[in-house]
Amino acid sequence: MERDHRVIFAVPALSLVEQTVSAFCGEGLGCIGVVQADHVLTDPSQPVQVCSVQSLARREKPEAALVIIDEAHRMFASVNEWMTDPEWANVPFIGLSATPWARGLGKYYDDLIIAARTAELIEAGYLSPFIVFAPSEPDLSDVATIAGEFHQGELSDACNKSTLVGDVVATWLARGEKRPTLCYGVDRAHAEHLQQRFLEAGVAAEFVDAYTPVEERERIFRRFRAGVTKIITNCATLTTGVDLDVRCIVDAKPTKSEMLFVQTIGRGLRTASGKDKLIVLDHAGNHLRLGLVTDIHHEHLDDGKPKKAGEDDRERKAPLPRICDGCSAVMPRKAAVCEACGAVREAKCEVDAVDGELVELGSGTRAEKWAPTASEKREFFGELRFIAAERGYSDGWASHKFREKFGHWPNDAWTRSAGPTAPSLKTRNWIRSRAIAFAKGRRANGET
Repeated sequence: MERDHRVIFAVPALSLVEQTVSAFCGEGLGCIGVVQADHVLTDPSQPVQVCSVQSLARREKPEAALVIIDEAHRMFASVNEWMTDPEWANVPFIGLSATPWARGLGKYYDDLIIAARTAELIEAGYLSPFIVFAPSEPDLSDVATIAGEFHQGELSDACNKSTLVGDVVATWLARGEKRPTLCYGVDRAHAEHLQQRFLEAGVAAEFVDAYTPVEERERIFRRFRAGVTKIITNCATLTTGVDLDVRCIVDAKPTKSEMLFVQTIGRGLRTASGKDKLIVLDHAGNHLRLGLVTDIHHEHLDDGKPKKAGEDDRERKAPLPRICDGCSAVMPRKAAVCEACGAVREAKCEVDAVDGELVELGSGTRAEKWAPTASEKREFFGELRFIAAERGYSDGWASHKFREKFGHWPNDAWTRSAGPTAPSLKTRNWIRSRAIAFAKGRRANGET
């Protein structure tokens, strides 16, 4: 700008046009023109042009010495074509994103510069601290995975049940502290069901989706800011361009997408006057599936090429969190004390033990057999996957060992969603015992 060079700042949503203009003016940059419909600030002579991606796709683009793409992970086709246009080959493009992990993003950008991670921004006071409760989650064992994500129709059937929706409302009443809340549903039917149940409980709730007219959406937002509306339920809408003081997130949409998950929780991480923390109520199982948002980050852009089994570009994949037995808060796996209720987590013995009583020999009475929980099975499968990757084995090896341990295959979606987790000594000893038993069996059969 000091050299009279024009800068284009492209945003993917109409709501972000006004937010960006306000942010620039707040920093003393008033020399702004807007490229979006017949906006009142339309002025092609200004050195900074805030443009909607949609308008740029339909118009001749203004000349510029620098282009900044906001929410770069959205990867609009028109933006990709623009970046590869030979006429713009000498113009630098800078992409901004809190989740720059989109598949193929590395085909359009050369380098990933990580200015700060979520945990660092929270520690520095730029983002709000948060606490997560995971009181319930749907049974997703019959929900298929299509192209790396849950099948939306089957997911809706699994989540849009009266008992689950009722539990969402009951948990908010107990844990939500009547805070301004965004609630995320699977689809329109699910989100509207959630809204209806909140209304029946006497909570002022409204619904928004992609088809809500802009004027009506703004009226809903005004009522939310004024405290008249306490909860906004939505589906696939309020993940970007949300300029609201949100102090509670209800996540009722299961996902396998780290980007969608982090963007969802991120809607509540903005700081505000009087805001001590964000409360997250996870009814989707996303934290147990993907981890805490402060633990999710990648070191490289995705080049679009298929990944090898077990390959991960995270600097150090943190173990998935666990749930506090006392209050259902999500806590880091290695944490000794729950920050929510102060409960001290007792270290678990690596040796299996079952309660029983002494019985007379020959009486025919036996101690009750230990029955592993679904969470213990999932944790064990994650440990097997870690060992498989460590030894260069296929994922099938982990499945076979799981079957050897429990007598059935790990076919349910929740178990199979377990990521590689550093194994305990107990698990490593079990694997070693199976190898020894296998070797002894071969020797007994005269094999070498």
